[in-house]
This record gives sequence, C-alpha cells and structure tokens, in this order.
Amino acid sequence: MTNQRNSLSGSTAFRFVLVLGIANFFADMTYEGARSVTGPFLGTLGASAAVVGFTAGFGELIGYALRSVSGVISDRTGKYWIVTIVGYIINMLAVPALALSGNWPLAAGLIVTERTGRAIRKPSTEAMLSFAGKQIGRGWVFGLNEALDQAGATVGPLIISLALFEQRGYRTAFAFLLGPALITIVIIFFARYFFPRPHDLEIAEKIQGEHFHRAYWIYMVAATCFAAGFADFALISYHFQKTAVVAADIVPIYYAVAMAMGAVAGLLLGKLFDRFGIAMLLIGFLLSALAPPLLFLGGARLALAGMVLWGIGMGAQGSLLNAIIAGLVPPNKRSTAFGVFDTAFGIAWFAGSWLLGILYDHSILAVAVVSGLLQLLSLPIIFFAGKARVTS
Repeated sequence: MTNQRNSLSGSTAFRFVLVLGIANFFADMTYEGARSVTGPFLGTLGASAAVVGFTAGFGELIGYALRSVSGVISDRTGKYWIVTIVGYIINMLAVPALALSGNWPLAAGLIVTERTGRAIRKPSTEAMLSFAGKQIGRGWVFGLNEALDQAGATVGPLIISLALFEQRGYRTAFAFLLGPALITIVIIFFARYFFPRPHDLEIAEKIQGEHFHRAYWIYMVAATCFAAGFADFALISYHFQKTAVVAADIVPIYYAVAMAMGAVAGLLLGKLFDRFGIAMLLIGFLLSALAPPLLFLGGARLALAGMVLWGIGMGAQGSLLNAIIAGLVPPNKRSTAFGVFDTAFGIAWFAGSWLLGILYDHSILAVAVVSGLLQLLSLPIIFFAGKARVTS
C-alpha cells in the first residue's frame, strides 16, 4: 500500500512539473524571444552601449531583488498560487507591449516591467517545484523545467528572426509574441485548478531549525561571482550589431542556439546532478567561463561556439543552483531562500552588466578578460561550499 501511494505521489509530482514546464515553455518563448533583440532594438532607438548594459543590468537587479520580498510573502501567507499568477500576468503582458514603444526610455521601462513580473512569481514557482523533488529527484525536477524553459527560449528567438527576415520590423515581431503570452497565462490557471496544493507532494519531514545551512551562504558567494561575470545577451547582441560580426536578422538565431544548448545542458546536468552532485555545476560553470573571448574577440564562427558555451552556463545555473538550494533548506523556508539567493544573484548581475557595458566603450578585450575571470572565480568557492556541506 505504501509503495502504491508513493508511486501515485511520484506520478502526480511528475505531471505537476510537466504542466508548469509547459507553461514556462511558452513563457520563455515570449520574453526570451524579445530579449534576443532588446540590445539591437534599444540601439535603433538611440541608446548607447552603457545604456544597454545599464538597462539589462537594472532589469535583472529589479528582477532578482524583488524576489526576496515575494519569497517571504509566499512563505508567510502560503498563497503560492496567487503570487505566481500575478507575476505571470505582469511578466507576460509587458513583452508584446514593446510593440507600442517609440523611444528607448519607454522600451527600457517595459523591459524592467517584464523582469519585475518574473521576480514576483519566480520564488513561489521554484518553491512549488521543489516540493515535487522529494519524489522524483531535485536535479531531475529543475533540469526538466529548465529544459522546457530553454526549449521555449529557442523557439521565441526563431519567431523574432523570421519576422525580421521578412522585414516586418522589431515592433511587429514583438506583437507576434502576444499569442504565447496569453497561452502561458491560461496554462497557469489550468495548473492552479488541477494542482491547488503542490506542497502536499513532499513527504512530511521534521524541520531541523529555521536557519539556513552554512553551505547555502557559500554557494551564494560563488553564484554572485558567476553572475557578475556572465555577460547579458543584450550586450552581446549589441556587440554583434556594432561590429557587424553577425547580421541583424541572424542574431536571434545565435540566441536560439544558446537556448537550445541550455535546454540540453539543463536536462542532462540536472539528471546527472542527482548522481554525481556539484561536479556537474563545476563543469557547467567552467565551460561558461570559456565563452567571453569567443563572443567578444572572435568572428562569426567563434561567436557561435561562444554562444554554445554561454547557453551551457545558462542551463547549469538555471537548474543546478535551484536543486542545491532545495536540498539545503526546509520546505517552509524555500520560497524565502530562493528569493534571498536570487536577490544576491541579481545585484551581482546588475553590477557586472553595468561594469561590462562601461568597459565595452573603452576596451572590448577588457570585457572578455573580466567576464571570464569572474566566472572562473566561482569554481573554487563552489568546491569549498561542497566541502562545507559534507563536513557540517
């Protein structure tokens, strides 16, 4: 009887993860499609490299900083679904609204708004997904979700690329994203109806205190180093446009390649994480650190190779960091833990994006060196965090 009950719980957990993953497929199709050209789009509206870097970084700052607030609200109220739904609505509708923007301040504001909606819903969504991890493996849960995320992030840029290839312009391309945005919202309401209490998926266990594990904070330091060095695609695509390394209508295809690699990396590394642990994170981050010289110093072919490595880094951090956090924090604190962790990550990404944008106006070589070194710095810290987790 117990085995049958566990089997049913595992099946329900998988269905829940799959439905949320499908919603995130369409969500990423929407906002990653837009993000594949926000750099060049802002450039056509008169924005400088510093403005592009600042907008990308500030959007990530808001998109991560607010997670500490929404995470606490979700844990204290237990209203995970309400917070999630509000976030998805803001997140989705801000993207097609870019079709109405006629100047870079308005476009920049909508980019930040989109990140704000994602900030509101992200911790509660991650917490609900983590409840399913006890049944089917945390690495697999977040790896599968990341794979569907990145699969959508592969299709979205292709839609944008097709619109640009047909010379429809950026605004028309953004308008095409209204469809997947509305589909996302519908699926989220569907998930809320059929899975109203996702926290019931996790087998009850005694909570060992209210404080976060010491390794949690060390992993946070490592993540901030990685985030500071991880160049936002807005700056990468700006570089492609300015140097004419990649044609404007091909830039979204490069982004789609990176997202496809992120999907494969998220799924594969997530599955392997359940068996081999942090070694998978070290491999993912090391490969990512090799990307900046290829992206900023190479020609079209090397830039494409750089996008492959960049996508692997995106998939690794999107799946494995969440799996690690879920294993360090008790269930009733996970939304808060995800929110606090993401806030630190976002502040570092903002500072790094702004710094790289400023450096770009002076030396492209400096961008490649600083970006790679900061990511490499995360590796020994991750190793130390793994030791701290084992010995405590």
